[in-house]
Amino acid sequence: MDEIKNVVDAALTETEHATTIDNLEQVEIRYLGRKGEISQLLRSIGKLPEEERPRYGSRINEAKERLAAEIKRRRADLKILERRSRRESERLDITLPGVPADLGRLHPLTQTTERIIEVWTGLGFEFVDGPELEDYEHNFAKLNYPPDHPAIDEQMSFYIDDTHLLRTQTTALQGRVMATRKPPFRIATIGRCFRYEAVDATHHHTFHQVDVFMVDEGVSMADLKGMLVAFAREMFGNVVKSRFRPDFFPFVEPGVDFAIYWHNRWLELGGAGLIHPNILEVFGIDSERYTGFAFGLGIERIPMIQYGIKDLRYFLDNDLRFLRQF
Repeated sequence: MDEIKNVVDAALTETEHATTIDNLEQVEIRYLGRKGEISQLLRSIGKLPEEERPRYGSRINEAKERLAAEIKRRRADLKILERRSRRESERLDITLPGVPADLGRLHPLTQTTERIIEVWTGLGFEFVDGPELEDYEHNFAKLNYPPDHPAIDEQMSFYIDDTHLLRTQTTALQGRVMATRKPPFRIATIGRCFRYEAVDATHHHTFHQVDVFMVDEGVSMADLKGMLVAFAREMFGNVVKSRFRPDFFPFVEPGVDFAIYWHNRWLELGGAGLIHPNILEVFGIDSERYTGFAFGLGIERIPMIQYGIKDLRYFLDNDLRFLRQF
């Protein structure tokens, strides 16, 4: 009987001092397991005199039940303690300063695009989207390009099939608008263009343009110059100087090259001019009554001038060292 008491006392002490569920499970295995201390005592009953066996077995069973109950109680206590400890470790100190989120920002081309849209919308122009996958007719033929024009060469364009290509200029939208609307109208469009170019610091196969055109009675070069000067001042400041020099483009007559004076040199922004009468007549617009102007400007050119960016490739390289400056 003393042996039973000693085993039970030791088991109860270890149970009470178990600090984790794992520790408690080891105690349970050591005393109540198939090869544990209590099981060993049960196996020793056969060595006792027959008249002592019932009393001895009863004491062992009582000890076993008592120990199992204590282990169950201690396990419940340890689970409560573990949950409490976990809550404490996960508790948030609301008095600590917050960690600032690393917010994103608009891409420099997106910033420029939004500013351009703001300016031309303010001047009364409606923005219309055109398809990037364009047909030959709208990209070239209906813009008065002669069949042998160098820009029509396959080496200058990405053709999808014999009659479709990735648009080389946003000017392609002109024909789509003139086919569905009658003058007067003021239209602007902005988007990606594609040309077969060797990529370097000043050339890329993918670039962005804004195209603006207007058709109404009495539209002249004075209107074109006034609009472009107003645009340049909005984008570069009121003191910027503008220059117009004669140039040739199939879709305008006369045509001009538009440039601004920036940091002691003239920088070209794009081509412009009065819409060629042939284009108006193709779409049933009386060129004797109506005239219009049109121009296309490179989007990348504007932030390159403003920020002194030397390499066109930076805009599409996704280099955070570059993008975080804007």
